[in-house]
Amino acid sequence: MEWQDVPSLQALRGFEAAARCGSYTAAARELNVTHAAIAQHVRRLETHFACRLMLREGGGMRPTEEGRRLAAALAEGFGIIATAASDLLARDRIRPLRIALTPSLAANWLMPRIGEFWAAHPGLELELVPSPENVDLRTQGYDMALRYGRGPWPGVEIERLMDAGHAVIAKHGMIAGPIRDLSILADREWLTEANNAEDLLWARQNGLPETVRPREFPNITMTLEAIRAGVGVGILPRVIAATPIARGEVEVVYEESDSDLAYHILTRPGPRSRPLTALIRWLKRQAAN
Repeated sequence: MEWQDVPSLQALRGFEAAARCGSYTAAARELNVTHAAIAQHVRRLETHFACRLMLREGGGMRPTEEGRRLAAALAEGFGIIATAASDLLARDRIRPLRIALTPSLAANWLMPRIGEFWAAHPGLELELVPSPENVDLRTQGYDMALRYGRGPWPGVEIERLMDAGHAVIAKHGMIAGPIRDLSILADREWLTEANNAEDLLWARQNGLPETVRPREFPNITMTLEAIRAGVGVGILPRVIAATPIARGEVEVVYEESDSDLAYHILTRPGPRSRPLTALIRWLKRQAAN
């Protein structure tokens, strides 16, 4: 790295705040400096890079295209620094492991098993953050994420946790199954999660006619509730359907034996803490069972 090409950290920090806030005044308030100091930081960077980084717009400021690229890189870099600093400060004190995972996996797979985890690891606390959105482990303070699909997920270490083949399920007793081809159910109401192209693609490949347009729900949890209520038949990852199947609330009317879809463990590159290692080992044991 040519350090002479890198401006002062103070100037970069001031510019990142200004670009993010869209205001020199707000950036100055955040960093506890003056408006003039922020403006000076930006001018120095513009001189250093020989291009405009911020433009006045209405009552505020906005970054130029060059400014947006620089601000995005700085936000990621400062986030990585903040995460590393937080990890170092927390190394000698117990803190919850912060885990991002899909809401459906949390509700239908993890929560029915969480008591076993607490019994096995009474001193290990978890902060579960259910969300369908991908998170940046490097900048957002997460220790681990559990994600569904094929990826890719750049910048992280990935381990396959368990297969997630699909199944068509219905309220117990609603369909005289199992069936051999999904075209048999073409006249039924079909239910699926919105924005999940894999579900519908799989169903088409297994005989569901193109003329069938499933009703979409915002998430798998709502889809499952509608299936339980007998609204229609649904397409779900087999592992998500496992708990209501075991309870007799729904039954499988069609499923596949092989799939390249899976749930994966995502962690930041580098050494893992002992609590995180213990959690991952427990998750793998649960998945194997």
